[in-house]
Amino acid sequence: MTSVSIVIPVYNAEGSLKELYNRLIPAMETATNQFEVIMVEDCGADNSWDIISKLAERDQRIRAIRLSRNYGQHNALLCGIRAARYSTIVTMDDDLQNPVSEIPVLLAKLAEGYDVVYGTPQKEQHGMLRNIASRITKLALKSAMGVDTAGNVSAFRAFRSRLREGFKEYRSPFVSIDVLLTWSTSSFAAVSVFHESRQQGKSNYTFSKLIRHALNLMTGFSTLPLQIASFTGFAFTFLGICLLIYVVSKYLLLGGSVPGFTFLASIIAIFSGVQLFTLGIFGEYLARIHFRTMDRPPYLVTFDSSSSHATNPIAINNKAEEYDGLS
Repeated sequence: MTSVSIVIPVYNAEGSLKELYNRLIPAMETATNQFEVIMVEDCGADNSWDIISKLAERDQRIRAIRLSRNYGQHNALLCGIRAARYSTIVTMDDDLQNPVSEIPVLLAKLAEGYDVVYGTPQKEQHGMLRNIASRITKLALKSAMGVDTAGNVSAFRAFRSRLREGFKEYRSPFVSIDVLLTWSTSSFAAVSVFHESRQQGKSNYTFSKLIRHALNLMTGFSTLPLQIASFTGFAFTFLGICLLIYVVSKYLLLGGSVPGFTFLASIIAIFSGVQLFTLGIFGEYLARIHFRTMDRPPYLVTFDSSSSHATNPIAINNKAEEYDGLS
């Protein structure tokens, strides 16, 4: 049977972790006889770390990792993916919206020979603004990934661990797991899965955060902004030449005076706008080069429960019990 590492980035999820554990462990025991659950706590403001660390003490199949500060969901995912020990990696959210019963569906599709399989929600249980922002992000992903499956991406995905080799040297603080996976393979697939509604709390991905994520995708992993800048510059240059021809033909050859301040101001505004827009795009790329030269890490681990397991193994029952508390 396939060995599986479940990677879950955790951020302010103390209300759902107990139920997630109760659902996930029995489901994985049915799906495979060799698995681990890596929970990466992204330095939230609640008691998620206390719950995760106690889960790791109770069940050795749970690995608890805590980051030194809040780096973001994809950075936490990258940390967990690099820590995974088994041949297949499944990533999912901590909010119970990805049903654990759908994990075998992803694994079955992966067994058909694909390298990456996304669980695409049949119907996303989000608000209107969040859905709009998600579509914008997926358009940005399609530009960055260069594959048609980009329209079906989700946080619920399964892929082969060997794909990590393609981005093992990646050090930038700007992380997109979906783009990094395209560095190793073009074999993508998607299956339709049920998407549960959020039972408590609210999503940490607001409309503004998703838009910023889309902009980061385009400027960090795509040349689309540069292409847009080049096309815009070409278009306005062509417009300027057409206006010049019009002025020369109508006013100089046929006689008359050229319109003064209004005409001149419009031409200056057009070309100044193009220059400023293009300089802004160049500045974004230069800023990213600056961050790379600083060698700023994408994450920093302050605790890894696997090290304590190695030095102080804990005896556990092979059969997981219902988790009712932490004491």
